Amino acid sequence: MATRHVLHPFSHSHSHPSSLVKALSRLQFISRTLNPSQSQTLKTRTRLVTSATASMASSSKKVLVPIADGTEPIEAVVTIDVLRRAGADVTVASVGKEKQVEASWGVKLVADALIADCAGSTFDLISLPGGIPGAPNLRDCLELQNLVKNHASNGGLYAAICAAPAVALASWGLLNGLKATCYPSFMDKFPPEVNKVEDRVVVDGRVITSRGPGTTMEYAVALVEQLYGKQKAEEVAGPMVMRQQHGVEFSMKDLNSVEWKSNGIPQVLVPIANGTEEMEALFIIDVLRRAKANVIVASVENTLEIVASRKVKIVADVLLDEALNLEFDFIVLPGGLGGAEAYANSDKLISLLKKQAESNKLYGALCASPAIALEPHGLLKSKKATCYPAMIEKLSDKSESNNRVVVDGNLITSQGPGTSMEFAVSIVEKFFGRKKALELAKTMVFV
Repeated sequence: MATRHVLHPFSHSHSHPSSLVKALSRLQFISRTLNPSQSQTLKTRTRLVTSATASMASSSKKVLVPIADGTEPIEAVVTIDVLRRAGADVTVASVGKEKQVEASWGVKLVADALIADCAGSTFDLISLPGGIPGAPNLRDCLELQNLVKNHASNGGLYAAICAAPAVALASWGLLNGLKATCYPSFMDKFPPEVNKVEDRVVVDGRVITSRGPGTTMEYAVALVEQLYGKQKAEEVAGPMVMRQQHGVEFSMKDLNSVEWKSNGIPQVLVPIANGTEEMEALFIIDVLRRAKANVIVASVENTLEIVASRKVKIVADVLLDEALNLEFDFIVLPGGLGGAEAYANSDKLISLLKKQAESNKLYGALCASPAIALEPHGLLKSKKATCYPAMIEKLSDKSESNNRVVVDGNLITSQGPGTSMEFAVSIVEKFFGRKKALELAKTMVFV
């Protein structure tokens, strides 16, 4: 009889319970064809897989992130992205009549469900993003209010950022006797029962609050720590290339400096694709629109709606074909491995970028995109650049790659999700000057 090779249950991906379930099914199928000795070995391995599956299923935390028209997109998307990186099962629920919402700054997001669909569900954490009128829209949703109140009364973790702590949680009486913070101009909206604190992130018992778009990454990592512990939070934060000191002024390495010009209002193209890193895209779009640039978000796919790397659904303004005949002062690529590969494989986009570079016009890329999309097509030739640290070996010139943001003449590059805000405000600085960039960074509570 020929020797059979028994599949080791952990020989493939073991990062998700579904992979283990598939391995278990396959082991059970194989067991019917084995001799007694092989069968005993397989039973032992099956027990290991069953145990691992149960363990992973029990450790997957359920999180609700409600969104509404006027929600601040950075605060929603970064929270969703970071929690999903930690392995949380995040449900994005619209409090409106449709799953698609018009968030602040013209960003269109598509929820996973309507809030009514979540009525009978239980969650380990509920996190409310801010934004105006997003926070009031969350406050005025009776289904959400009842859900959060029941969740809180059962001892569940709940959290809010920006305007939402004062506008929603405090108005529902869920911050009474607790320390909390919120967006600086909303601090006086807290009732006397709330102990106001001006820290960037405040944890008091089962409640986490934070200040604004520029504190969202810290807030999201704090949520991971409350759900999973400090070690998990550090594991998630490390690969994101987060800042060592939050709240300090930002800087960039500016080489071969040239004046970044536009005819008053910078015309900016931000391509997105399936697999684009959503928080990188949103920091760029949100910040540049706040600075009054005209930002066109173009889908490289055949549909306006794309599914980003952490499964956030974003609706572009146009398809790439519609943008090809327009003139842009600046074209900028977010990262995300899938998105970067889509850009690299888009002949139309690469042709547009080459024309931009050959005309000495402005272009940029972040995270995986400098290495995956720009470098192979000669778009970093004779240029200093940086990229995601794990991809630095793909750069032909690595001499400035340890910098978080690098500007070389008409090119700007940066390292990853944790440098996205610095990248975006550095673009603002190049177009509008340091004073405006700092003002905007302060408004967003980044510095």
